[in-house]
Amino acid sequence: MLERTPAVQWPPDYQHVMLERERKYNIMFESAEMVVAGVNYYRTHPVEFIEDWCYTFDPRNAGTDKPTKIPFILFTRQGEFVEFLHECLKGETHGLIEKSRDMGATWLCVAFSVWLFLFQKDATVGWGSRKAASVDQIGDMSSIFEKIRWLLRMMPPAFWPVGFDVDKTMSYMKITCAEGGASITGESGDDIGRGGRTRIYFKDESAHYEHPEAIEAALGDTTRVQIDISSVNGLGNVFHRKREGGVEWEPGKPPLRGKTNVFIMDWSDHPDKTQSWYDERRNLAVDTGLLHVFAQEVDRNYSASVEGVVIPAEWVRSAIDAHVKLGWQEAENDPCYAGLDVADGGGDRNALAIREATVLRSVEQWGERDTGITTRRALDGVAFYGRKRRRVRLQYDSVGVGAGVKAEGNRLNDDDLMPKFVNLVSWNAGAAVLNPDDRVIADDDQSPLNKDFYGNLKAQAWWQLRLRFERTHRAVRDGVKYDRDELISLPSTLRLLRTLEKELSQPTMSKNTRMKLIIDKHPEGTRSPNLADAVVMCFWPVDELAYDSSFEWV
Repeated sequence: MLERTPAVQWPPDYQHVMLERERKYNIMFESAEMVVAGVNYYRTHPVEFIEDWCYTFDPRNAGTDKPTKIPFILFTRQGEFVEFLHECLKGETHGLIEKSRDMGATWLCVAFSVWLFLFQKDATVGWGSRKAASVDQIGDMSSIFEKIRWLLRMMPPAFWPVGFDVDKTMSYMKITCAEGGASITGESGDDIGRGGRTRIYFKDESAHYEHPEAIEAALGDTTRVQIDISSVNGLGNVFHRKREGGVEWEPGKPPLRGKTNVFIMDWSDHPDKTQSWYDERRNLAVDTGLLHVFAQEVDRNYSASVEGVVIPAEWVRSAIDAHVKLGWQEAENDPCYAGLDVADGGGDRNALAIREATVLRSVEQWGERDTGITTRRALDGVAFYGRKRRRVRLQYDSVGVGAGVKAEGNRLNDDDLMPKFVNLVSWNAGAAVLNPDDRVIADDDQSPLNKDFYGNLKAQAWWQLRLRFERTHRAVRDGVKYDRDELISLPSTLRLLRTLEKELSQPTMSKNTRMKLIIDKHPEGTRSPNLADAVVMCFWPVDELAYDSSFEWV
């Protein structure tokens, strides 16, 4: 088909893009055969259709040297977003978009809706939002349907389906064809899902509905593909519960059937949003007393208004690529540790975290109730690090079903199948604290003893991880000098990084009746933070003297 040149710079050279579009138009419409070939090509290539023919509108550019009408050129994460929508559509499964503000998510879904209407025979698309004015307001480009009408008017007529008329078939909250079954319809508030069946249904501002349970019930039999789009709005609402029960989608992989597949759009994914932009916006929020709003709208922090968070989201963000920011020199013989959080049944998932020195190298999670299979998969997961001729300390959650890991380890030992480079170490969250008679703050006689401050090993481990993030935050932001072994780094290339960020800032802390620190890992409305638990085990404890062998807890 037409030769495409992906954008390799940001912002794109829009003048060059317009010339390229003109060239493609002339090539495609020079003959009926080329038109047919083009339509057939775009039928299965929504990303290319958007980049070749769609525009976006930004009224903030009015009166400046920038145009208000801009060719829709996608940055990397936006391209993955469109692929996500396409995969959900093909797999007939639900999707959820957790986003920072101003990431273009609604425009992308609008463009995808137009692609469906133009190229998928008899496609029916539904749209809903909490207010009617957000769904459609004639002449107002902030409304969803005015965006859709605007895009359709700008399309070459050869793309229009048979019977489509821009003057007669586009009305309030409804776009149809005179012939065929293609349509885009809109609903608002409690009426969402009360209309006819649709191929796909988009719910904008999904975390902000007044009666979300009723809407979910109405949509249950209306569509097989429901896409929730929203910035976050606190804990416990339907959007948050669906996010908690969902699985983060990975580009290049099919979505999971029977699960809510989650796509995350973080502000840092946008090439225009730099750290300076973030700092300026955050400082303004602090000055106006709206930091909690900023934390939800920009940082995607569900617990922004929750008190007693163990590891603030701001500290976690500072730790992303800390090893790069602070110029750490890595060595091939850096010690290697791993943590395995074992699923305790139901919808829980196993999680494995691996670190070299203080850089977290890998996190993964999977659903498997057989602890034997889980143990062997974890051992496979650390095999790469063992091949470097280093020992790997794999610490596993030994409470409850986790005891099966020890049994499988014993079997592998007896059969001489246990990898020689792995120490399998039990980790009991309810056990007594390590080094009980040491001070919480070393060399400070006024500091309490560990045994008097922490309620159990879990509290001690989470607090120590908190200290790592706090030191890293101060080192990155303020230039405070610390020993590398006291810090932590989360590479920006880490799989499931966004989910891990959320989980690390989920647990809260309080004092029990004996005035000792305790940790609540999953406050009401949240799920167990499996990835974060694996990271905690990965980083604490690492004291060789805590154990008398690879299998026995002292």
